[in-house]
Amino acid sequence: MSGGAAIVLQARMGSTRLPGKSLASIGGRSLVARAVERLRAHSGLPVVLATTTLPADDLLCDEARQLGIEVLRGPADDVLARYAVAVSALGLTAVVRATADNPAVDFDAPRRTLDMLRRSGADYVVDRGLPLGATVEAVSAAALVRAAGLATAANDREHVTPYIRRDSRARALDLLAPLTLRRPELRFTVDTADDLTAMRRLYAELGPPAAPAPLEQFILAADRLHARATAAQIGVDAR
Repeated sequence: MSGGAAIVLQARMGSTRLPGKSLASIGGRSLVARAVERLRAHSGLPVVLATTTLPADDLLCDEARQLGIEVLRGPADDVLARYAVAVSALGLTAVVRATADNPAVDFDAPRRTLDMLRRSGADYVVDRGLPLGATVEAVSAAALVRAAGLATAANDREHVTPYIRRDSRARALDLLAPLTLRRPELRFTVDTADDLTAMRRLYAELGPPAAPAPLEQFILAADRLHARATAAQIGVDAR
């Protein structure tokens, strides 16, 4: 792989709130596998795993290779540096940043944000209004490399794009998500044990589709689960 754009998926096993979550099972597949299958479903882009050099992440690298995706490794506490490594190693001109916390990511978001990045000449594009955990960020390689060379704050190094969004030399654009997907109150990310349980229920509600389900189906499934939970609570309160 060389040149152009790629989806760079950050993941590690050492999450402080939910250690090992990247390989936690959701509907018979690991969380990272769910993210990968969605990210490459409609994008036409290669997916690359950006993880750490820690021995704990060797298993994650093995999973990535089973999924047929390339692996790049970098500092544990400097995620921005990992993205700069990917840009340099792969000769990229643009990156779609994604995280393995998000097994219900909108599979149309990578192409949507990348297309806008290229058409507009911007350095940064993100969808606004999607459920938490459903979006990605498209970033120019030049902006990433500049940020990696200049950012010093720990938050900027860990979260990759805050420095770029503040950089007066970088042009950042917010896209309004498609109307049917604008549900920012929904939580489709996995950060805690409760999140993992909720995502397992959501996948169980969807059932085993032959192909990754559109984000709209996840939203409808979440609404059904909420409606049943509300009805059950009303029944309890009425006793």
